[in-house]
Amino acid sequence: MRSRGSISGRVLGSRIFVCFGGAALAFADPTQPSSPTNIFAPASTPAKSIFGLSLFVLAVTGGIFLVVFALLLYSIVRFRKKRNDDGREPPQVYGSNQVEMAWTIIPILIVVALFMATARVIALVQNTSPPGNAIAVTAIGHQFWWEYRYPQLGVVTANELHLPVSDPVHPTPTFITLLSADTDHSFWVPRLGGKTDLIPNHPNSMWIDPQQTGVYLGQCAQYCGTQHAKMLLRVYVQSKDDFDLWIRQQRQPAFVNDAVAQGQRIFETTACINCHTVSGTVANGRFGPDLTHLMSRDTIAAGAAPNTSENLRLWIRNPNTIKPGSLMPAMELDEQELNALTAYLETLR
Repeated sequence: MRSRGSISGRVLGSRIFVCFGGAALAFADPTQPSSPTNIFAPASTPAKSIFGLSLFVLAVTGGIFLVVFALLLYSIVRFRKKRNDDGREPPQVYGSNQVEMAWTIIPILIVVALFMATARVIALVQNTSPPGNAIAVTAIGHQFWWEYRYPQLGVVTANELHLPVSDPVHPTPTFITLLSADTDHSFWVPRLGGKTDLIPNHPNSMWIDPQQTGVYLGQCAQYCGTQHAKMLLRVYVQSKDDFDLWIRQQRQPAFVNDAVAQGQRIFETTACINCHTVSGTVANGRFGPDLTHLMSRDTIAAGAAPNTSENLRLWIRNPNTIKPGSLMPAMELDEQELNALTAYLETLR
């Protein structure tokens, strides 16, 4: 039986503390009209369903609060101590069938209403079948980065998920299979859907249909180790033409440039090839991100730093300066080798 995660992990995982901490998800696009982590601006059908449910729950609990507060305020005013009180207690009520029925039946009705509303949203999110034009993506959580595979399209990338926008009239949803390569992770992009757990040896799934182009930020929402907070992800929702162009570019093998042959030799004769893949070369590692089109990404180290020459060079020299405790080892290259390797990696576009 396939694990789909708990209710809290699957649908109702839009945790308030993560919402307010969303500003820490680095490098937001300032041109976006809304925060890329704002759960109150859903841009996908599952996120809208969760948002609607949260408003219903807020309305019900808010109504309970107002009733209780009003009764408490009435009791304070009506039964406050007066100057002419003789100190005797007011009449005591030791039993009332009507009151007992009320405080039993009303809470039951409230719980049933909340349960039915929640079950409806869970059924909508979990039981939707992929249409024929759906995009299939396999997301694999690693310590501490994301691997994305497009099995139908022959593309592998890391940390930055690219999707076509879904027209509500002609939806193009994306169905994501969630796998873990090591420990528990949790995939969460607040504006696109509820957080969903990745559990070793238990494939999970979710789907989204982004209805606005733009950049949406998220991160692993399950503590998975010392670099959990920097296991970030970015979702690029593009027009169909832009997405098709991106796919064509990602299918291309790495460009071989004789000017950086020394850097390529260093890459292929060191431990780099044990972890990384570069299409068209002998590098075929699976432990780390695929680097074939490294420079087409906006960030490195799973979103921990912008993808600039300086940061790339620093990341190769000593990953701990960007991501303390990173599993990537320091390469211990001399300056000439470091310069040559950085120059080679900068050609991987």
